Amino acid sequence: MIDGLMDKIKNLQKMAGVDQEGMMKQVLDLQNDANLLGDLNNLQMEDMTPKPEKIPVKFLNKTKHPDPQYQHKDDSGFDFRANIPGDTLTLKPMGRLAVPTGLYFELPEHYELQVRPRSGLAYKHGITVLNTPGTVDRGYRGEIKVILINLGQEDFIIQDGDRIAQGVINGILSQYWSDFIRVNEISNTERSDNGFGSTGDYYLVVISAKDYWRFGFYWVRINKKITQQVSRL
Repeated sequence: MIDGLMDKIKNLQKMAGVDQEGMMKQVLDLQNDANLLGDLNNLQMEDMTPKPEKIPVKFLNKTKHPDPQYQHKDDSGFDFRANIPGDTLTLKPMGRLAVPTGLYFELPEHYELQVRPRSGLAYKHGITVLNTPGTVDRGYRGEIKVILINLGQEDFIIQDGDRIAQGVINGILSQYWSDFIRVNEISNTERSDNGFGSTGDYYLVVISAKDYWRFGFYWVRINKKITQQVSRL
């Protein structure tokens, strides 16, 4: 088809200024061929576009609440709801509870279920998942219970059906790609055994002063008990 289009374009070049009627016919034919070519190209692109396969996740719902579902097309997580029929739970400040959901999962091979906090509860009430993200292994067949903690300053009441957390189905490779090899020593690195907080040496500090029209910006380095001003921007 491409060669045919090129031949018609060459004929148009020869007809220019000579055979106007024939030239118009060639233009119409060329336009039709181009439209057909575009349709074929779009069809081929649609056929070549990979379509993601949905992962079958089996579950039991022993509640009166809705089945797990994604609220929007691009959501990563689905809601977990509290399953406490005819009852409420009170989560005291700094208290923690394992809240039942009435859901049981059979995950496909190479997948895990992660239990994560809901941002609205965390921001408005200080309610979060204590062991976030909670990991549900594929081999677990028991009820999903969400460990909540109240980091707020007031009691938080949980009612039956409340959305308390979200679940994310996540692929895992560690079990299938990790081969543990016991050795007598491991190689050293520049970081070595520097652990908690070791990468937080540099901070951008904003300092305001009553006598200044704008803020002063400082790069400072925290070295044990010594604070050293390195440069002023």
